Amino acid sequence: MKRNITLSIATLLLGLLMACQGQKEEQTTAAKPAEGPKGLPFLKVSDNDRYFVTTSGEPFFWLGDTGWLMFNKLKREEALQYLDDRKAKGFNVVQVMTLHTLGAVNAYGDSALVHQNVATPLTTPGSEPSDTTAYDFWDHIDFVVREAEKRDIYMAMVPVWGTNVKDGGVSVEEAAQYAKFLTLRYKDRPNVIWLNGGDTFGNEYIEVWNAIGETLDKNDKNHLITFHPRGRMQSSDWFAEAPWMDFHMFQSGHRRYDQDDTERAYGEDNWKYVEADYQLERKMPTVDGEPSYEGIPEGLHDPEEGFWQAEDARRYAYWAVFSGAAGHTYGHSAVMQMHRPEDGEVGAYGNKKLWTEAINDPGAKQMHYLKDLILQFPYLERIPDQSLIANQGEKHDHLAATRGEDYALIYTYTGRSIAVNMEVIQGNTVKASWFNPRNGKMSDLGEVEAKGVQEFKPDGKVQDGNDWVLVLNYK
Repeated sequence: MKRNITLSIATLLLGLLMACQGQKEEQTTAAKPAEGPKGLPFLKVSDNDRYFVTTSGEPFFWLGDTGWLMFNKLKREEALQYLDDRKAKGFNVVQVMTLHTLGAVNAYGDSALVHQNVATPLTTPGSEPSDTTAYDFWDHIDFVVREAEKRDIYMAMVPVWGTNVKDGGVSVEEAAQYAKFLTLRYKDRPNVIWLNGGDTFGNEYIEVWNAIGETLDKNDKNHLITFHPRGRMQSSDWFAEAPWMDFHMFQSGHRRYDQDDTERAYGEDNWKYVEADYQLERKMPTVDGEPSYEGIPEGLHDPEEGFWQAEDARRYAYWAVFSGAAGHTYGHSAVMQMHRPEDGEVGAYGNKKLWTEAINDPGAKQMHYLKDLILQFPYLERIPDQSLIANQGEKHDHLAATRGEDYALIYTYTGRSIAVNMEVIQGNTVKASWFNPRNGKMSDLGEVEAKGVQEFKPDGKVQDGNDWVLVLNYK
């Protein structure tokens, strides 16, 4: 029998007992989810502090999707449909809100908290993983996390979305209690990553964010931790030296150049956030955790401004990764809000697509081509190197270059000519190819001498969305 928001007297008593007994309650069955398959490894930061690897040292390229509201809005069979699709399309990380609001209720009517207090999660002792009728909010999350693990997908979980803290709903003490509950419940699951924060400024209520980060770090040494910041901000703005931070995340956001009102005014140049993090004294991997979503208005709020397209999603991905990011997160407006028929014809941000349709939009299908390309080459030696480029441009004409010991990759978003400083190349000759980010196909250009400046022009007109990667293999 499904529960609703109205709690029974017995449930209320259970929640109050948990609040009073704290650690004792955390050690019950509710704090010990069933073990999943053993094949998926934990993740860690690489020895050079720039990338992610598995515990055995294998490279891990972060290819994320924003499924922010899946815990709240998808039933189990729908969650499996979504995970199956993202697995098939090459995604290996899903970013999700654990608590979107303090009054969070999932698709079955199960509430997350007692009295909307993060210190008192509403759990039901005795629920079994195989139970399909009597499970609570947290059992549902457990199910999704286990199923994601079976599909080699890591769940990057935001403990509590930033607006709840900003609105004064979470104290420092409550935040620490809640974070400990999460660690006891999920510390043994290999496919969990913690995203502290949630679209918020780290310098506001910093005591709460540090309490969550420090508690996660103290009680869970198995999982990576970062901070998901407000738009056009980066975690390193506030937490560059925080001991609990394992990697940086920035939100390049959804605004055009002319819409960016921040002091730094990076606009669409998300590669500038990567460069800033790359120059920090304390080295850490960095990822664009929220660039412009496919299908969301330019500027976020007004559909009359037009919508970001697949070509924009590709541009953000290649710019960030070639500038040194440890991977990239894609997003789609309909998917991040899991827009369903019962949500009405028009959802948030003017979205009119159902998530079941939007998962097949072009950008989602094209993202794995980047991961596939990068992993063809020695991964951990890769560095950004703009010295390869002799004709750098601005805004959409920006070229991004990355290389290893015997290869180089240069991205053009507009299909304009790329002039390469060949003296950066180690070797006498170079085998050149064009890689097409729209279909993942490679076409050979032949060999050229590694002397002077060599110019390469891809097919097509010089225009937005005629994007290509120049691939150079040294000999």
